[in-house]
Amino acid sequence: MALFKRKKKEENKWVKCKNCSETFYVEELEQNHWICPNCSSYFRISAANRIKITVDEGTFKEFDTRMTTKDPLEFSDLKPYKDRLKEAIAKTKRKEAVVNGVCKIDNEPCVLSVMDFSFLGGSMGYATGEKLVRAVEKAMKLKIGLVIISASGGARMQEGILSLMQMERVSAALSMLSKKGLPYISFLTDPTTGGVAASFSMLGDIIMAEPNALIGFAGPRVIEQTIGRGLPEGFQRSEFLLEKGFIDVIVERKDVPKYIGKFLRFFSENVKK
Repeated sequence: MALFKRKKKEENKWVKCKNCSETFYVEELEQNHWICPNCSSYFRISAANRIKITVDEGTFKEFDTRMTTKDPLEFSDLKPYKDRLKEAIAKTKRKEAVVNGVCKIDNEPCVLSVMDFSFLGGSMGYATGEKLVRAVEKAMKLKIGLVIISASGGARMQEGILSLMQMERVSAALSMLSKKGLPYISFLTDPTTGGVAASFSMLGDIIMAEPNALIGFAGPRVIEQTIGRGLPEGFQRSEFLLEKGFIDVIVERKDVPKYIGKFLRFFSENVKK
């Protein structure tokens, strides 16, 4: 048994790049901001790792940690929704697909919400929307900017219309934030799709994105089948969207704190004026 545990621990130290198939130590990838040293592909990372590489050390104070969703529709497909939730909570050690906190980024105070794709694909359920609304309310209360880092497959089908309602709820809260003259910076990572892409992730005063991130409402195959024609190369990738004016800037992962800090300072100085 001891030999098995030691072998499993050794295996957990290695990670394989899905793009080039090279294998690296976890520590090596962490030092490189979870970017493949061989082909420069971006790994999808957890909310915890995202916070670690973005926020000023020791400043993140999480809130609404106990909020979680229930099973309002008693939904079941291949397995009950309740079981899927239990598995996601056990896997991520979190109760929902978004993490809220007050922090400093590049020495600028803000409220930060980070979506975690490893929790049911970062899908937006009732509790996800509620936490995002509370993040907006916290920013208004503290009179500081809001940053949302999106990573989501869209609405959570197991909650039906209750999930879709969160698009409007979060968007309405962001409208109130705007009326207060407070900035909202939206940062899109791979993937940002479905109802999240169709609502709050595209409402930022500044919309940032990581290189080659998948961003869009419906998948390319669905669109091709609907319109009956092929799509341009790189369609729904951040570079294509930058060219078409849907996003403002593409930022390398190591430069994200610097850019967010710069934008927060810009808006803060203009609010003071």
